[in-house]
Amino acid sequence: MKQFKFLSSVGIIMLMLFSCNSSSDQNSSTPTNKDSAAATPMQPAAPAKPSISLIIKHKVANFDKWFTAYEKHDSVRISFGLHNFVVGRSVEDSNLVLVALHVDDTARAAQFTQQPDVKSAMQKAGVISAPTFSYIVNQWADSTTNGSTTRVIINQKVKDFGTWKKAFDDHKPARVAAGLIDRSINQAINDSNLVTVVLAVTDMKKAQDFMHSQDLKDKMTAAGVIGAPDVFIYRVAKQY
Repeated sequence: MKQFKFLSSVGIIMLMLFSCNSSSDQNSSTPTNKDSAAATPMQPAAPAKPSISLIIKHKVANFDKWFTAYEKHDSVRISFGLHNFVVGRSVEDSNLVLVALHVDDTARAAQFTQQPDVKSAMQKAGVISAPTFSYIVNQWADSTTNGSTTRVIINQKVKDFGTWKKAFDDHKPARVAAGLIDRSINQAINDSNLVTVVLAVTDMKKAQDFMHSQDLKDKMTAAGVIGAPDVFIYRVAKQY
């Protein structure tokens, strides 16, 4: 689970004042008078705009047919401020698709998902299940690559994000030992305690054993995870 910085600065402007007086009766001129205005004060950089992603999941009749239609529809998505990030296929069912898009504006993105033409295009492309849409705000991401195209995206409700985050960070060595590499941490746009974590999987057997272990269950309980998490394991079909 799909994770964009802006920096502005104010340049220092120097104003130079120059004056020169001359006399027709004298061969020498008065000394040049130079004065520089005080530099404008440095302004703090504007805060970075949060990175928001739209995650779409649905089932298709045939992935290749759907993917061809998906890419042909790119100009329409861009017109609504949606930009390709990742397309993934479930490990258990290769026709179960995850799409992650970067979002410029959530209102425009919502308009896109409600367009009759979009729904019609999805049906023609072979989408055979009702799609789910979720908006997440990225809080941390590792942009480095590790060679693994297998990912797991986990959605979980927690009592308190800060408490959960500390426990999650403390448990990192166990994840690494289980062949799981942290990729991103996100929160639902309207619920800071609904957390989405994306991990790269480097060893499927170790990762599955870890995710079903009593140790992980105990750690999640202590971290304040409410209920069973939603786990989706997929392979990246294309990353843009």
